[in-house]
Amino acid sequence: MSGSLGLQHAYPMRIIHIITRLILGGAQENTVLCCEDLRQRFGDDVLLVTGPPLGPEGSFLARARAAGIPTEIVPSLRREIHPWRDGIAYLALRRIIRQFRPEVVHTHSAKAGILGRIAAWRLGVPAVIHTVHGAPFHPYQPMLGRWFSIACERYAARRCHALTGVADAMTKLLVEAGVTSPDKCVTIYSGMEIEPYLRANESRATVRRELGYTDAHFVIGKIARLFHLKGHQDVIMMARRLLSRNPNVRFLWVGDGILRSPLEREIAQAGLAPYFQLTGLVEPTRLPALIGAMDALVHASLREGLARVLPQALLAGKPVVSYDIDGAREVCIHNQTGFLIPPRDVDAMTQAVIRLVESPELCERLGRAGQGRCARMFSHAAMTEQIRALYQNVLQGRGIPNVRSGQD
Repeated sequence: MSGSLGLQHAYPMRIIHIITRLILGGAQENTVLCCEDLRQRFGDDVLLVTGPPLGPEGSFLARARAAGIPTEIVPSLRREIHPWRDGIAYLALRRIIRQFRPEVVHTHSAKAGILGRIAAWRLGVPAVIHTVHGAPFHPYQPMLGRWFSIACERYAARRCHALTGVADAMTKLLVEAGVTSPDKCVTIYSGMEIEPYLRANESRATVRRELGYTDAHFVIGKIARLFHLKGHQDVIMMARRLLSRNPNVRFLWVGDGILRSPLEREIAQAGLAPYFQLTGLVEPTRLPALIGAMDALVHASLREGLARVLPQALLAGKPVVSYDIDGAREVCIHNQTGFLIPPRDVDAMTQAVIRLVESPELCERLGRAGQGRCARMFSHAAMTEQIRALYQNVLQGRGIPNVRSGQD
């Protein structure tokens, strides 16, 4: 994509990235890595603006500051709708933008995306960009809430120059909902540090021993916040069926959240506690080693943009079983890198996992294919090059090209 978008800016840019909160999550890691690259590789003057990292999910704030990224916290910038507090956040964003005088404002997540785009547009920022990591509207929310979210996104979409999606599925979703037109959108896959995942199996034996697994155990991983719509209950249902057929299966859950206690009770009441291990929050640097200890990954979330855990597992050579939602099919290629199954189809999930448990050769083949595919698609350096070239295109008034950043 970078070639299609033209040569890079010959001079450093002044850029603000705005995100609602820097919890440990895919959108947040994407944003921090992009800010790092813009500063270190291109010499850009970058300011990262965020709300407070509230909640049990952990924070990328220390990582951003350790990388030397100038960061400003807006205490009133929160996820929840609160007209008075949102108004204060909007005024704070206007003040920051006016003082910094950026050429580019790049927003992420719903609340920061709406307030940040409006503020930047009204102040005449030359390039206003928004990234859709996951649409804020979905079929599982009340109709009134869905309508309100779509209306807000339509309003904000008219106040930016371009929208990037982390998957083609995001563009399709936005266009079908009438939020924007396809000529205003471009797909740029969410980059990451791929090398630690490519080396994830180097410590496999040690980490499995630390976790109490033997060579006979088949370890199924799930990496997600312990939160609503993440599909943990579906995996518990699947475990009941799977363990009756193969008692050597184990489940390794990475992540924390507000549902931890009820999920632990559900596991215990089902008599499954000996088969499950919940790590809670882990440092991002620990994640590749934990994936290396797994044999396969199950992704049962009901809404995501393109969950980073899918390419992370595939980069480590682990096959994936995923619900066919949003951008999952762009990396989980059915019968090539894993298995795509209909959402909430626990029977299909069980059968897919059984195939993997009973065929080490199949696991290896799927994982190897996924590793090659994702190594081409998910380099954060490539992502930043594409994003920066998009900034240039907008600043030069050349429009939004209809290209893909990934590989078919």
